[in-house]
Amino acid sequence: MIVKPKVRGFICTTAHPEGCSAIVKEQIDYVKNQKKTDGPKRVLVIGASMGYGLASRIVSAYSFGASTIGVIFDKEASGAKTGTSGYYNTVAFEKYAHVDGLYAKTINGDAYSREIKQQTIDLVKQDLGKIDMLVYSLAAPRRTLEDGTVYKSVLKTVGAPYKNKTIDLKTLTVQDVTVEPADEEEVEATVKVMGGEDWQDWIDALKAADAIEDNAVTVAYSYIGPDITHAIYADGSIGKAKDHLYNTAKSITAADDGIRAYISVNKALVTQSSAAIPIVPLYISILYKVMKENGVHEGCIEQMYRLFNEKMSGNEVQTDAECRIRLDDLEMQDNIQDKVKELWQNIETDNIKDCADLDGFFDDFYRLFGFRAEGVDYDADCDVNVRIDSLQ
Repeated sequence: MIVKPKVRGFICTTAHPEGCSAIVKEQIDYVKNQKKTDGPKRVLVIGASMGYGLASRIVSAYSFGASTIGVIFDKEASGAKTGTSGYYNTVAFEKYAHVDGLYAKTINGDAYSREIKQQTIDLVKQDLGKIDMLVYSLAAPRRTLEDGTVYKSVLKTVGAPYKNKTIDLKTLTVQDVTVEPADEEEVEATVKVMGGEDWQDWIDALKAADAIEDNAVTVAYSYIGPDITHAIYADGSIGKAKDHLYNTAKSITAADDGIRAYISVNKALVTQSSAAIPIVPLYISILYKVMKENGVHEGCIEQMYRLFNEKMSGNEVQTDAECRIRLDDLEMQDNIQDKVKELWQNIETDNIKDCADLDGFFDDFYRLFGFRAEGVDYDADCDVNVRIDSLQ
């Protein structure tokens, strides 16, 4: 079929398989052109189909030569519906990895569930023996426990409402928005979904099955950001979940088994989640403009290459005083943030294109779903019924 983007709210309901493949190849080619380094050789990535998780898998495979197992939760095409972009990304990654002689297999299912944990551990034991790195990059709107209880995360403030600027992505107008506070149950639910409980469960399950090395490393991803976004992010309901994630890292490391756990604080990028958070898309659009003008803008693949090859290279992991890896170091430079604040104060609908990189924001948004890739004919028929090799 001919696949065009169909946007509803903050998501695109279609994905382009050839576009996804081209974008995955761009990321692989980037890593191939960088210096190769020594690193973990048996890597498990939870949440491996998009964004930082996908980039982590690509860097592990193509910089370290690692065998990778990815856990995803994506759909293949069905009838007139395309597959999800995460599904097509994984099809492409496995295809390229296998051509290049790299081991790559994927488990598709709910990573929160005991069943998927067991399937994954069985595959690790069968093919790799033990893993030496676990990347936890799970981003989900809800979590179902074994007893059937469903928790849903919310993107709200904590304690009091917060009013600031935002952008209406349909009309491209700058508007005021008030974000209401979450109640205690909503905060608890968000921590259940996006906190560190499931990360700890994965570590415990892997250790119980003797499927993780005693000197393994594990990393999960977070964000802090500037004062502009603190009320809705760092100090909001999602921030409480990230606090729990940070404390989980400390608990995993404190256990007497040699496994080291880290939180990598990454820069702001366009994701399915960030596009849905009030205030954040406007901040990202301004940030993109400033960082690009200063030559320090990075996407997912550049961030993950720098994480694994610089910040986590060798035995000396580069952390701040609170043992967090700061990949947001370029975003949070004083000269970058001072300029962002200046533009933030002055931005309004009439000057939005002068103050923000809207083209960059929307390019990244559509590329999440395989659109706007170079060299792809989006007016041509394409086969949407491709399948992940290791699931056949």
